[in-house]
Amino acid sequence: MPKDTKYTKILDALQTLLEHKEIQHISVSEIAREAGMGKGSIYYYFSSKNAIWEALVARDYEKPLETAKHLANQYDISSFTRMAMIFQACRNSSIQFHIRKKTQSVISAPEHALIHQKYLNYLISELKPVLAEIIKQGISKKEIHFNHPDALAEIVLIVLSVKLDNTLIPSTYEEVEDTISGLIELLEKGTQNPAGSLNFLRAL
Repeated sequence: MPKDTKYTKILDALQTLLEHKEIQHISVSEIAREAGMGKGSIYYYFSSKNAIWEALVARDYEKPLETAKHLANQYDISSFTRMAMIFQACRNSSIQFHIRKKTQSVISAPEHALIHQKYLNYLISELKPVLAEIIKQGISKKEIHFNHPDALAEIVLIVLSVKLDNTLIPSTYEEVEDTISGLIELLEKGTQNPAGSLNFLRAL
């Protein structure tokens, strides 16, 4: 479906409503009123309220994901440098989520958890094939020595998303840094790279 002005207005309407109400208490009719259009127009673009929500999540991550996907084709940049950029995309996405959360003070903790889970799921599922492709390219260039690129991509993204987000498992700065250090050491050993060779990732 083309992303025209009405499509954008529908997403903007849901985003505005989410600042004041929980998703389960928002109806398609309310979204239509907020968007300034008829309910029938909503269903022209979306099959359900959940479909609108999924599109809103996708839009929020559109820019960092486009950047990440662009990296997969940058063969002149080392695989690990591109992985570092993916790491930064995870951090930036987490920052944006928490900035948005501060504007939604009336939303309950369970509702935030539900929204949060959807955002993390989307981020991991969308970035996994991109990161796996970068790892596969590293394997073909002999920069990385590993037999399970898809699994490695998933493990890295889960650790980064959960730890850098710092909501599901609240941690001190030192605990987050310790986890990142552990991840770097595992990456070095698992990909048969020299100890300390991936320390530049700590800057993230």
